Amino acid sequence: MLYPLVSPPLGIMYLGAYLRSRFDTDIQLVNQKLDNISDDNLVKMAADFNADIVGFSVLTTSAHTLNSLTKKCRSKLPSALIVIGGPHVSAFGPDVLEGSSADAAVAGEGEVPMEQIIHAHFECGSLEDVPGIFRKNKDGEIVKNAGETPQVKDLDTLPMPAYDLINLPSYWKHQSMPPIPRRKYASLLSSRGCPFKCIFCHRIFRKTIRKHSAERMTEEIRYLQKKYNINDIEFLDDIFNIDSSRVFEFSKLVRQKNIKTKIAFPNALRSDLLTYEIIDALIEAGMYFCSFALESGSHRIQKMIKKNLDIQLFLKNIEYAARNKVFTNGFAMLGFPTETAKDLKATIDVACKSMLHTISFFTVTPFPNTELYTYIMRTNPEKLSAIKYDDITFCGTTVNLSDVSDKEFFQYQRKANHSFYFNPNRIMRILRDFPQPYLLPLYLPIVMHRFTKGLILSKKIN
Repeated sequence: MLYPLVSPPLGIMYLGAYLRSRFDTDIQLVNQKLDNISDDNLVKMAADFNADIVGFSVLTTSAHTLNSLTKKCRSKLPSALIVIGGPHVSAFGPDVLEGSSADAAVAGEGEVPMEQIIHAHFECGSLEDVPGIFRKNKDGEIVKNAGETPQVKDLDTLPMPAYDLINLPSYWKHQSMPPIPRRKYASLLSSRGCPFKCIFCHRIFRKTIRKHSAERMTEEIRYLQKKYNINDIEFLDDIFNIDSSRVFEFSKLVRQKNIKTKIAFPNALRSDLLTYEIIDALIEAGMYFCSFALESGSHRIQKMIKKNLDIQLFLKNIEYAARNKVFTNGFAMLGFPTETAKDLKATIDVACKSMLHTISFFTVTPFPNTELYTYIMRTNPEKLSAIKYDDITFCGTTVNLSDVSDKEFFQYQRKANHSFYFNPNRIMRILRDFPQPYLLPLYLPIVMHRFTKGLILSKKIN
């Protein structure tokens, strides 16, 4: 597998801690990807644990095993309550229960819904009053309960994620979201929600922003440093800098409490909400790595996808961060509907013009329950049938939703990588600034994969 990224499963760790604060319960957490556990062994572990409830947190890229997995689990634990959660449910909704032996599925965050599910199941044997969940009724029909699944309003009321349910040092042997493997790190999520309306996002946490306080964030970092002796933190927020006053307060507390740690932002800060003062504050707190999401360098496409990024501020803030010794990583997306050669070239030009050290040119992939998917369903439904969601990588996907031919599209994708990386000055800066330059050879397979994108397909087309 070219992209074996793995991070501590914060969603389940939050859920585990929350449920233990509400119930007298024993919880076993298994990360199938981290330990490379087969489905049969995973089911055996659940059976040996004699689980009353089995929950699966699922990404769409690994959901192809879900039906088989739940059926095997049902055969070993016939009376267990089986619940599905994770981003796959937020994307595909009730369809995740088709052909599955699971009893219910929860979209979005799971703390309060799971508490209600447990109460309902063990007290009255019915889940029909739990708002917003997908479930199977007595006839096996899939239904959606009325209402929306409830959310936690004040994140500081949540207990700290249950780090004791995982072996944190085992994650240090693998690469997490930042392309910097073999670090003594921990992952934090300091906010939930996003107010923006990008058409390619299904907004797992919905639009309302909820945040941990700066005090809670620093307390958690100090706890993790004391318990695990970590020296690196990665924040997995959608937009950590949505509240500038919280950024300044966090930076101030880090300095006042003499917290010494490096900080990475792999999920992207919103670059046009940054100022030099905010960047300085983040650097003072320990920021050494940051991702910046461009998506498209075309102003027309920016409006079309409703991101509406200020591209000049994007370039300006990247340059400032890079000149202040932050390793800058970028995200771009190629292949939006109606995208022309001119639009594709604009994205490549902006990326190459930037002071980014590295960038990933992802292929636009519409997921169900997004505005983008609805648009494609209306305009080019035949293209959806070509998408294979199982085990995809968003750089390797070979669907083309743009207005150019497949041959030309993949030529532009290869050109994007060639033009960006075949730059002596950029190569020199990568070698100089990458936090672990001796590990750069590990990325050669990924580089070759991206540089040859679509060549086999192009031969078939020709």
